[in-house]
Amino acid sequence: MRRTSLHATLLIAAMLCVLIQPRAVAHHSISAVYDSSKRVTIEGVVSQWRFVNPHPYLTVDVVDSGRAQPYHLELDNRGELAAVGVTAETLRPGDRLVVTGSQSRTEPRNLYVRKLVRPADGFEYEQVGASPVVRKGRTQGG
Repeated sequence: MRRTSLHATLLIAAMLCVLIQPRAVAHHSISAVYDSSKRVTIEGVVSQWRFVNPHPYLTVDVVDSGRAQPYHLELDNRGELAAVGVTAETLRPGDRLVVTGSQSRTEPRNLYVRKLVRPADGFEYEQVGASPVVRKGRTQGG
């Protein structure tokens, strides 16, 4: 009977590992994808802003040698951004931004946003430690 109980416990543990594993793989470690020692600052215009789970992202067109190059920028998780007032209306296509971020280890035009500034109205987003901070500007719908 004791052996049956051990087998049942091991079977349940194995099933839990199988059920939990996809979530662990789906959510990446920021440090595994982005190199915090490679900070890049860009200035450009928002072409797309997606306030989605698990991480909102935006595309910013940066003019380099007379040609627009899209940069793909990832921010902190949606829940923490919402908690500090960021919404689907916070950023809009056409907004001019200055962004500093950690460069992707594999894609040079992908960044994890550390600081984002919209000079037109003074809006600032900054990743401070493990939490986002928002200062001034348009955060909720304009």
